Parts: sequence; C-alpha cells; structure tokens
Amino acid sequence: MNCSECKQRPATLHYSKIINGNKTEFHLCEHCAREKGDLFTANESPGFSFNSLLASLLNMEPSIQQIKHNPYQEAELQCKECSMTFPQFTKIGRFGCPNCYETFKDRLQSILKRLHGGNVEHKGKVPERVGGHILIKKEIGKLRETLKDLIIQEEFEKAAEVRDEIRKKEKQLVTFNEGSE
Repeated sequence: MNCSECKQRPATLHYSKIINGNKTEFHLCEHCAREKGDLFTANESPGFSFNSLLASLLNMEPSIQQIKHNPYQEAELQCKECSMTFPQFTKIGRFGCPNCYETFKDRLQSILKRLHGGNVEHKGKVPERVGGHILIKKEIGKLRETLKDLIIQEEFEKAAEVRDEIRKKEKQLVTFNEGSE
C-alpha cells in the first residue's frame, strides 16, 4: 500500500481516527509521517510514542486551543513543586510531580471527560459475589451528600424523602449482612 500523502513511497505507518462513529484512516510513509509532526514520530526516530499521542489529544481539545494570551491576566499557572506549566504538560504528555494534578485540576476536567467517555470519577469494578453491600454503602454515601445539600438549600420536604431512602438502604444493608453471615 502506498502513502496516502505522497502516493510514491510504501506506507509504513497506519493510523485510524474515529470521531462520532466516522472512521478516518491514514497510511503514511516514514518521510510524510515526519512532516506531519510529533503524533507520528518522536524526536525523528520511527516508532510509537504514547506521550506524543496523549499530547496530540490534548492539543485537539477546543478549550485549550481557544486559550489566548491576555496581557491583563496574571502570570501563567505553574506548579509550585516542579515549575511545570500547562503548555509544557500538553507538549510532553505527562506531569512533573503529583502536585501538578492539584495545580491544573480546573483545566483537566474537560480533558478527562473527553478521554474517559464523559466520566471524571473513577468508579472501578466490584466483584458480584462481594459487591452487593459495597454498592449499597456507595448509594447511602451519595444520598447523604444529597441530604446535606438539600438541608443547606432548606428544601426540607425533599430532604425528608432522601432521609427515608437512606433508612431503606440501611435496612437493606443490615439484611444483606445478616444473610451473608
């Protein structure tokens, strides 16, 4: 198969991109891949670079592309521990230290949603034979958070309904624990 760009040399890199169910394929020779940029090669050496792939995904994020330099804004956000900036992260594809996650958390939400199918919270997977009571505990925790919010908002009727739901879940948890003993 020949390169889809120059149509002269044999394609050595095959790249597929799927966006909203539409599949686009690229078949490039080594020379055209170098010309295309860091997504296809890293430091002029052939091969796959996960960091380059992640960095290219980050650069395709519309919210990042729309950030423009404003002379009236304060200095660019920088990690206090390792001095990494957000543009450096998007170029490298990984953070310099654990503190970077906290420093750049506001900018990471949209990226994580895009990379993880709309989720920003790790839910994990619970084995079915031991997971019943764990799932009930998680539901109770979420209901308690909802209850706190409703009380703060002074929506006491809804809060009473949530309180009753918590009591039902707690009874389920007790019966579940008694059945497993």
